[in-house]
Amino acid sequence: MAEPEAKRVKTEYELIYWPGIPGRGEVVRLLFEDAGVAYIDTAKGDNAVPTTLSYMDASNLGDEKNPPVFAPPVLKHGELVINQLSNILLYLAPKLGLGPASGDGVYHLNSIALTILDGLCVEVHDTHHPIATHKYYEDQKEEAKLRAEAFREERLPKYLTYVQRLLDAKTSGEGGWLYGGELTYVDLVLFQCLDGTKFAFPKTVEKLKKSGKYDDVFKLYDAVKERPNIKAYLESDKRIDYSDGIWRHYPELEEDE
Repeated sequence: MAEPEAKRVKTEYELIYWPGIPGRGEVVRLLFEDAGVAYIDTAKGDNAVPTTLSYMDASNLGDEKNPPVFAPPVLKHGELVINQLSNILLYLAPKLGLGPASGDGVYHLNSIALTILDGLCVEVHDTHHPIATHKYYEDQKEEAKLRAEAFREERLPKYLTYVQRLLDAKTSGEGGWLYGGELTYVDLVLFQCLDGTKFAFPKTVEKLKKSGKYDDVFKLYDAVKERPNIKAYLESDKRIDYSDGIWRHYPELEEDE
């Protein structure tokens, strides 16, 4: 990809997200970390919760240039304020040298990112909140077991099969990356979502890895993990531990494995 704009022009990015959980905000962090770009992370500040809630408040009508946002993650860059993770990734990718600024590749990468986020983020979340997000997991445990079983046996293999197809396709190119023969932001999306799914369903993911059907998927995961900037980030105290966010581990949701 082209040289990141952020390294040519002094800019300041601000990520607004909840504290204490990786969540969708973690995908944005990985882009910044891999690109070596400085950013403000409000999740690490003392006012993380009030700041995040202020963007979601019914009284927040945005400003003359930005409509109100629905929910975090939120990205501020100069006068721009946007939300929706896939939208943020589309904006950041060319600026950080992690995706093209124009052409068909923009939309190919976006479709890949959306598919991975659907399968390994949204559907993982729905395994522990299958009825309603406002209800506690403890209020929907039986339904969660049914949803988790379907995810483990049907949905997760289906999504990993698709990712393996992407790596087998001519558009993947050389080097083991998802698109265009070099690392792009969708490889970072896959890493984070697979890492979170591995935390939530460790026995299931290990079983699928040992099947040998998705060898290239797990090779890509390992390759991202060893990238110098990513490796340093993962080993630092900047990386937030998994807890009660999107990717949660409930042993009972794998008890029949």
